[in-house]
Amino acid sequence: MSKIEKMSILGVRSFGVEDKDKQIITFFNPLTILVGPNGAGKTTIIECLKYISTGDFPPGTKGSSFVHDPKVANETDVRAQIRLQFRDVNGELVAVQRSMVCTQKGKKTEFKTLEGVITRTKHGEKVSLSSKCAEIDREMISALGVSKSVINNVIFCHQEESNWPLSEGKALKQKFDEIFSATRYIKALETLRQVRLKQSSKVKECQAELKYLKQNKEKAQEIQDHLSNREAQLTASKENVKSIESQLDPLKSSLAAVEQNLMKVMRLDNDVKALESRRRQMEKDNQDLQQKMEKVFQGTDEQLRDRYQNHQKTVKEKEKRLSDCKRELDRATKECQRFNSEKSELLIERGRLQMQADRHQEHITTRDSLIQSLAAQLELDGFERAPFNERHITNFHRLLKERQKRDTEAANNLMREFARKEAMKQKQIDEIRDKKTGLERTIDLKSDIQNKKQVELKNVKYELQQLEGFSDRILELDQELVKTEHELEKAERNSNVETLELEVKTLQNEKINLDKALRKLDQEMEQLNLHTMTITQMDMLKKDKAEKEEQIRKVKSRHSDELTSLLGYFPNKNQLEDWLHNKNRKINQTRSNLAVLNKRLASVECDKTHFVNELRKKEAQLSLHEAKLFDVCGSQDFDSDLNKLQDEIEKSSKQRAVLAGATAVYSQFITQLREENQSCCPVCQREFQTEAELQDVISDLQSKLRLAPDKLKSTESELKRKEKKRDEMMSLKPLRQTVVDLQDKDIPDLRNKIQNANRDLTSLKGEIEDQESLLQTALSKEEGAKACLQDVTLMERHQTDIRDVERKIAQQEAKLLGVDLSRTVLQVSHEKQEKKHLWDTVTGKIELNQKLKQDQQNQIQQLKSTVNELKAEKLQISSSMQRRRQLEEQTVELTTEVQSLCREIKEANEQVFPLDATLEKLQQEKEDLMNKRTASNKETQEKINSIEEKVKDISKYVKEIENYIQQGKEDYKKQKESELDEVNSQLAACEKQKEKISKEMEMIRQDIDTQKIQERWLEDNLTLRKRNEELKEVEDNIKHLVKEMGEMKVPQMKNEQKHLEEKIESLKRNHHVALGRQRGFEEEIIRFKKELREPQFKDAEEKYREMMIIMRTTELANKDLDLYYKALDKAIMTFHSMKMEEINKIVRDLWRSTYRGQDIDYIEIRSDADENVSASDKRRSYNYRVVMIKGDTALDMRGRCSAGQKVLASLIIRLALAETFCLNCGILALDEPTTNLDRENIESLAHALVEIIKSRSQQRNFQLLVITHDEDFVELLGRSEYVETFYRIKKNIDQCSEIMKCSVSSLGSYVH
Repeated sequence: MSKIEKMSILGVRSFGVEDKDKQIITFFNPLTILVGPNGAGKTTIIECLKYISTGDFPPGTKGSSFVHDPKVANETDVRAQIRLQFRDVNGELVAVQRSMVCTQKGKKTEFKTLEGVITRTKHGEKVSLSSKCAEIDREMISALGVSKSVINNVIFCHQEESNWPLSEGKALKQKFDEIFSATRYIKALETLRQVRLKQSSKVKECQAELKYLKQNKEKAQEIQDHLSNREAQLTASKENVKSIESQLDPLKSSLAAVEQNLMKVMRLDNDVKALESRRRQMEKDNQDLQQKMEKVFQGTDEQLRDRYQNHQKTVKEKEKRLSDCKRELDRATKECQRFNSEKSELLIERGRLQMQADRHQEHITTRDSLIQSLAAQLELDGFERAPFNERHITNFHRLLKERQKRDTEAANNLMREFARKEAMKQKQIDEIRDKKTGLERTIDLKSDIQNKKQVELKNVKYELQQLEGFSDRILELDQELVKTEHELEKAERNSNVETLELEVKTLQNEKINLDKALRKLDQEMEQLNLHTMTITQMDMLKKDKAEKEEQIRKVKSRHSDELTSLLGYFPNKNQLEDWLHNKNRKINQTRSNLAVLNKRLASVECDKTHFVNELRKKEAQLSLHEAKLFDVCGSQDFDSDLNKLQDEIEKSSKQRAVLAGATAVYSQFITQLREENQSCCPVCQREFQTEAELQDVISDLQSKLRLAPDKLKSTESELKRKEKKRDEMMSLKPLRQTVVDLQDKDIPDLRNKIQNANRDLTSLKGEIEDQESLLQTALSKEEGAKACLQDVTLMERHQTDIRDVERKIAQQEAKLLGVDLSRTVLQVSHEKQEKKHLWDTVTGKIELNQKLKQDQQNQIQQLKSTVNELKAEKLQISSSMQRRRQLEEQTVELTTEVQSLCREIKEANEQVFPLDATLEKLQQEKEDLMNKRTASNKETQEKINSIEEKVKDISKYVKEIENYIQQGKEDYKKQKESELDEVNSQLAACEKQKEKISKEMEMIRQDIDTQKIQERWLEDNLTLRKRNEELKEVEDNIKHLVKEMGEMKVPQMKNEQKHLEEKIESLKRNHHVALGRQRGFEEEIIRFKKELREPQFKDAEEKYREMMIIMRTTELANKDLDLYYKALDKAIMTFHSMKMEEINKIVRDLWRSTYRGQDIDYIEIRSDADENVSASDKRRSYNYRVVMIKGDTALDMRGRCSAGQKVLASLIIRLALAETFCLNCGILALDEPTTNLDRENIESLAHALVEIIKSRSQQRNFQLLVITHDEDFVELLGRSEYVETFYRIKKNIDQCSEIMKCSVSSLGSYVH
């Protein structure tokens, strides 16, 4: 059992903050009494015990008000500390320390809890543990062995809350629930009830969900049947499509071969037509070219080529010279650009240098004006005219420095004079201030002495007043003392305490035997209850075993046939899972194969679609290109048309060249024929025989000369038209190559690819159908096995549970071996009640004898105390009479000293007054001197600063001028101007060279144009001879193609093509009908599968089974919860009834032994079940109230009892609760228990407390702590044998609480 030993308090409430103010209190066994006036700090003791035990502050108190006020202590920080030494429930020594700090910050205080320390002594060693507040709270509650609510409301109940048993219903219920520790069990009941309600609602939800899931399961089965039907129809439709496709393939092959031969014939016909068109065009082009040339070269091909090459060589030489001239012109142009760039840079540099020169002149002018201005200001001679040279500048600086030096020295002299005067004034001020300070210190010192003497005089007079009338009191005390001693002798003669003590010991031995018998009966009842529970558990286990065996039998009967057909035997869970794993691996392999085949099928179909689309595009592209070629060329023979057009263009070009030079040639020929003496032809040198023949030639040349311009114009227009057409045909040349590629390569390749794709599609579709059939068979088997796996797993779980149940049954049977079950719980309970009744009777006799004994002892003790008090009072009065004369002499002496001090203080005050006026005058004079010094210093400094600023400006301009001269900027400017003149002359020469080269290039271009006409005539002759060779080759090709076409039978092939197309069209119609039906089946299958994948149908059967399992298990759990709820509720009821009965018995006995009134027989606590709870709500709640009983009538005490009855009832209830719930902690603190009680009830309360102490004196750790200001009550307690000393609490001269240990015998002698 725990008990407290010592406690120290520092800095709490009115307890001081210094180490000397620390108060230590040692708690006695069995009674500790604390006495003191109101406000002395008695209740603080209980507050400290409560705080260090639970960490809770007093009611209505914050942390900062619990600590000593920093303002009262004149400190910024105040630290409070409480230390408690106690023994825990195991008897081990424990010390706990809690610390706080309160800081004053402005008008607010800041409170902080510091870390606590718990120290335990184990095996002679101290172990300390620093911990946070919450952990200390838990450790303290564990060490004291009682709950926190019992500590707060019973053991260390605060005075302000001491009447809580008569508080309003809700607060009272909360207190009792916390004390009974029933809150957590009621919460457990509430949690069980809430869980059960949730489980019940879950069962209802499961039932509704099961109905919905059953519908989904049936609907999913119906959709699955439709799906199987459509899949069978789809398979038949696919077979039909395959049959039609197998008939179509050979027909398409034959048709393709026929179409290929017809296409070849058409291509041959087109080639013949194109060649004939080309031949006609070539013949026409040759004729046009010959007409355009007017004259054909008559020499051989070799002569024509030599002449053409020589002509080209001449033209190339002239073009080479033209290129050289261009390069020379480019070089000259670049030189001009370079000279222009240099010229621009030099112009920019000249402008920049000119600007610097202008700025240099401005600096000189500004410098001279500043020097003149400053010289005039400082009255310096010789600086009236500008400009100034270097000598003037040096002289100016020298004079300026001398002037600045003189001004600075004058200012310093003035400041020293001011400083000297200020020091003199300060010395006078210090002397007067020291004299004044000495007088003031003397006044303060004598005032303090005067105040202390006056206080001492007041105390002496008060003590004299108290001693008045003590002489009469001595006579009264003598008479009372004789009377009391006589009564004491009489009481001692009539006392029979020893006889009563013997009877009490006998009865206590009998009570101990009865306690042993009751404990034995409790053990026997507990054993019987334990075995009853074992038998019940064993029956439940056997029932559970039978249910699980029945479930295993049902599972085997339901799935035996199916699993045997699949595996050949009935497997366990692992075997079935292995079989499913293997089957799943095969299914996955089949699915993988099927996915690969489908992927290949999709790829082939995609390739086929791509090839078909490409073929269509290529054929459309071919038709479009052929139409374009025909629109431009007029035939399909593009190359011959292009060659023919090229020849025509060459011919027209030559003709244009001839016509362009004909005018000059004809004019020259006519002039030669007319001017020469011997007339001959200018071309062939044939001489004209007659004049008429000459005139005919001249006339013919003149007529041709007249027609030449018109002919030239028409030839040029025709040439432009042909060149435009040639350009269009040349742009179509890539198109012609594209047409050839499409006809010969691209389109035949695509047709071959399409045929290959059709063959691959047929093969892949057959393989896919085989794999799908295998997959469907495997999936159906796997689904059947999966449906059984859940039940097989459940069956194995039941088998495991059965083994566990059999083991538990064996354990319960082992517990019952050798147990005697002959006596029932009822018989043992009846015997226990008889023993309990006998125990109550013995206890009553013991209490009666102890009361008689205590009354006699109290009477004797009271008389002894009265005798002691009278003797002490008489002694105190005698000593006080002797002290009276000393006090009168001390009064006269103190009065004389006070008057003398008053005179001295008055004289010192008269000396201080004139010193204040003198001191103020001197301070004003000193301040005036300081102001004058500041003004003079400021004026001098401003003048010096102004001169220095001007000097800085002059120095800046002087430096700029010197830099310009030192850098040689003027010479550099002249150098750049000469460079600019030189660049201008070089630029002019370069421009002349460019003009000369341009004229030479113009002459070369004219020569090249003249040579081009002759070159065109030579080229036309070469083109004509080449075209004649090509024409002969085209005629040979035409003959060959006509011969090849005659060998092919065209009409028979066309009839065969028509017949094949009719057959294919008929089969295609049938094929499209079959494909339409197949697509319909596939769409329905996809729709059915999509429906089966929907959330409500996917795994519908599995969901139905899982929901059924959840509902059944939840119903079983609900039944178990109901059993647990009833068992816990019954246990709470039993505990509550037993405790309330025990508490009320103690309350009854204490009331009857304490209360002296006749209006109340006894009081008790009533706990009524809450009547407002509905029948369906099984939560149990209690409403508590305190009632007073008179006869057969019970009335609520709240609102009906007096203040004294309220205090007494609350006190008795706390004593009863401490007796009941503080089994491990015998501590109880009573704070002002006599409040509002009359004298008779105070005396009875004292006797009752003594009886309680006496009855629990055998309890080693019982401690009662009583705090009161009623010394009579303390004296009543002191008459017992348990009190020798008590603690008196008072405040010292610093108004800090002090704890003093006093003897009970000194109660009457204490003077406040």
